[in-house]
Amino acid sequence: MQPTFVLVHGAFANSFSFAPLQAELGLLGHRSVAVDLPGHGFAATYPRAYQAPQDPEELATAPGALKGVTLADNVAHLIGVLERAKRNGPVVLVPHSRGGLTATLAANRRPDLIDRIVYVSAWCPVDLPVGAYYAEPEMAGADTTGLASVMVGNPAELGVLRANFRTADPAVLASLKAAFLADGTDEEFLVFLNTFQPDENLDTGTPEDRARADTWGRIPRSYVRLTEDAGLPLAMQDRMIREGDALTPDNPYDVRTLTGSHLKWLVDPAPAARVLADLAALPPTGK
Repeated sequence: MQPTFVLVHGAFANSFSFAPLQAELGLLGHRSVAVDLPGHGFAATYPRAYQAPQDPEELATAPGALKGVTLADNVAHLIGVLERAKRNGPVVLVPHSRGGLTATLAANRRPDLIDRIVYVSAWCPVDLPVGAYYAEPEMAGADTTGLASVMVGNPAELGVLRANFRTADPAVLASLKAAFLADGTDEEFLVFLNTFQPDENLDTGTPEDRARADTWGRIPRSYVRLTEDAGLPLAMQDRMIREGDALTPDNPYDVRTLTGSHLKWLVDPAPAARVLADLAALPPTGK
């Protein structure tokens, strides 16, 4: 039976960014489901103050739907999607970026629902809590200046992370482009930037929320490296792979590589769709 690809977005993103990839997968004969985690997609909050002309003071204090939403809520929602998808046959879970946290915990809890997990430049903590990795040498080259420059409000008071992606500051836009889509055109970058939503939840889990050998480690897995990723540098992607392989040496990652930035695989999705189609054809052992 043909598998269903279940696509999980990263921070400030939603299912909308997967539409071009889903089109390519469909043209290759594959079905897919793009997930909106709680408070994302049409459930997202876009304060009136976010619209032009913007009201910076109100934007910094306006309530958001993501307040109180936890990583556990994300996991429960994803498991519900996986349960429905599994009724139709094999499931290939494809998380990107921060979506890897949700996918990893879902795999810990319900490995029976996942026939293969394919991380695309995504977080999969094994040795450390995810926050601790940011102090590691592999993250030294990460470009965080652009995102830091658009953050607004006090997260502790808002209960969410909030970013003003509708800034018109040329220097800030250039910094964001360098971090996320340095290999895209200015027009492509602005289109993608306008698919981002302003809010993201604060919860990235606890030190216990890491891949487990007895559950997550039983699932055939792949990792798609993005060579020019400035947000999750290649050195950290490779560390995720090494840690996973050390945790379950009898079930190592099947590793693939795409040339491009953090978002290029979604802007120009044909190469990624071919890789995913190839991975879906692998037998359960990944060999």
